[in-house]
Amino acid sequence: MKQELQRTGSAKRSTTETQIEVTLSLDGAGDCDSETGIGFLDHMLGALAKHALCDLTIRCEGDLHVDDHHTSEDCALALGEALNKALGDRNGIRRFGDAMAPLDESLARAVVDLSGRPHATIHLGIGAQPLGNWSSENVVHFFRSFATSARLCLHLDVLRGENDHHRVEAAFKALALAIRDAKSPSGAGVPSTKGAL
Repeated sequence: MKQELQRTGSAKRSTTETQIEVTLSLDGAGDCDSETGIGFLDHMLGALAKHALCDLTIRCEGDLHVDDHHTSEDCALALGEALNKALGDRNGIRRFGDAMAPLDESLARAVVDLSGRPHATIHLGIGAQPLGNWSSENVVHFFRSFATSARLCLHLDVLRGENDHHRVEAAFKALALAIRDAKSPSGAGVPSTKGAL
């Protein structure tokens, strides 16, 4: 029986604001062990891992006595770095992925290109109220920071919805499904007419 190569990546981030360790396996079962200090973020990371079929462990000690900005941003940067490392040279992957995910009245669409060129266009349509102890402004910032560090192009839109919890959770699930699609093997070598990403 042929043994599949496990694509894994890890990242550590140590600043005066946060101490973070992340490990990520792209070929997992969807297990997540997340302790960021931000309950709603942990909930969303669980959804991301589950639906992307990645195994994720993340530990963060951040300056939450200040606010949740540094923890949000640095967790996204560390997670993106781990994903970038796990993808390696990105040879043999599908590269592109897209998905839609509903959550009750909300509907989100995610399109990703694991191109090595970071870009993020994010439209969630959420209000100013926090989601648990996660500031709504830092939700969008999380996605942008993640895309930058992971070196991927992300277009993420919530097309409709009334409940901000549902809107954000649908967005994370759509992103997870798009990543699941894009990271899957293609068997076609480097996914670029340039011959390299």
